[in-house]
Amino acid sequence: MIGVAFLSIVVVFLAWKMQRQRKEIEAFSGQLEKWLDEMVSGREIIAGKDTEDSLYGRVGEKISRVNHIWKRKEEEGQKEKEALKELISDISHQIKTPLANIKIYLELLEGEKLLGQANEFVCSIARQTEKLDFLLQGMVKMSRLETGVIHIQKSPALLIETLGRAVQSVVPRAEEKGLSLSAECDEKLMVSHDIKWTEEAVFNILDNAVKYTPYGGVIRLTVTVQEIYVKISIKDSGKGIRAERLAEIFTRFYREPEVHGQDGIGIGLYLARKIIELQNGYIEVYSEVGKGSEFQVYLERI
Repeated sequence: MIGVAFLSIVVVFLAWKMQRQRKEIEAFSGQLEKWLDEMVSGREIIAGKDTEDSLYGRVGEKISRVNHIWKRKEEEGQKEKEALKELISDISHQIKTPLANIKIYLELLEGEKLLGQANEFVCSIARQTEKLDFLLQGMVKMSRLETGVIHIQKSPALLIETLGRAVQSVVPRAEEKGLSLSAECDEKLMVSHDIKWTEEAVFNILDNAVKYTPYGGVIRLTVTVQEIYVKISIKDSGKGIRAERLAEIFTRFYREPEVHGQDGIGIGLYLARKIIELQNGYIEVYSEVGKGSEFQVYLERI
């Protein structure tokens, strides 16, 4: 009888202890979730000093330190972005005036009757000036997007109008190369997107397609409505991209070795991806050397 009573006491004690441990674990889990929520919201985490020697205190102190390090890194990153923005803004300001003067002098020279190779030299200077102006504008756009100076503002709008303006911008160059350029999109399709910047992103992809598709090639833009996203497909019959380079084409200033003779500075695709990602979308690319490329832009449906 004594043994049975003792065993019963042991069982009751163990059950009580397990119940207490479960409550402690639940309480600790709740506190840990609270700390994590505070980290996500950016609030300061302060661990109780009266529990420094407990599990609560030790874990809380570690999380507080991690949170402090993250916030410091975030502040440092923001300072670097601000410094970059100021640098590019200063460069832009310093270059704009001499660039404008060069354009004025070029217009005066183009109106004159030049002898020998002088006319050819003036045309070459004009092309390089336009390239420099394009680079300057691209760098300013890039810095503004990265530092959050420009905020993406999505609103429901007809997608065909946005895509139409992007297509029209590349029509002259496409006609010069004898390219077949077509676009298919439901005229009534409404998509929540930033009209100006989405046009910029699609134009950059189309401009690349025109640039690297040989004379007489084909470029086709099609829009497909999916369950969650609207897919904008831009397919060309250009030179294609090697598989090992697909991960690099969206990086800043990247240009494939074979195309360094072509006009361009290598920020178009970088800007396109940045713009689409800021709208909670994404871009995929499929390509095969010699058989062209397909860029698929995904925007959230309304």
